[in-house]
Amino acid sequence: MPRYWLMKSEPDECSIDDALAAPDSTVPWTGVRSYQARNFMRDQMQVGDGVLFYHSSCPQPGIYGVAEIASGTRPDPTQFDPSSPYYDSDSKPEEPRWLLLDVKALRKTRMLSLPEMRATPELADMVVLRRGNRLSITPVEPAHWSLIVNRLLA
Repeated sequence: MPRYWLMKSEPDECSIDDALAAPDSTVPWTGVRSYQARNFMRDQMQVGDGVLFYHSSCPQPGIYGVAEIASGTRPDPTQFDPSSPYYDSDSKPEEPRWLLLDVKALRKTRMLSLPEMRATPELADMVVLRRGNRLSITPVEPAHWSLIVNRLLA
């Protein structure tokens, strides 16, 4: 049974438009530096899982598209690149600390803003809306997925 996820990306690094323009509309999800988000990728995310593509750290944060997980995990090469903002001097190639997986953008949607999500009572317990949540990857309940995708496509 597929699972559903919300994955945050800063649009100046990788927007839904960038993902759609990439070869096969697929991008490597680099730069995850949270152990909990990494563990979601490693232990729970599977090819075919649904993704809400969320733009963060921008003037209008929110969901901008729908995507899917397109690969299993592998070491994130940015952890070994001293010129990368995601460089981790403590991570070693023989024991990589950080992983990535590929995300395939399926379609751009209208923007579903954070205030609109907060104003939707059925989404009140969504992980991304919890006070203090800063995770870049969060699970999405099937009921939340259905409501959001149906609203986005309406």
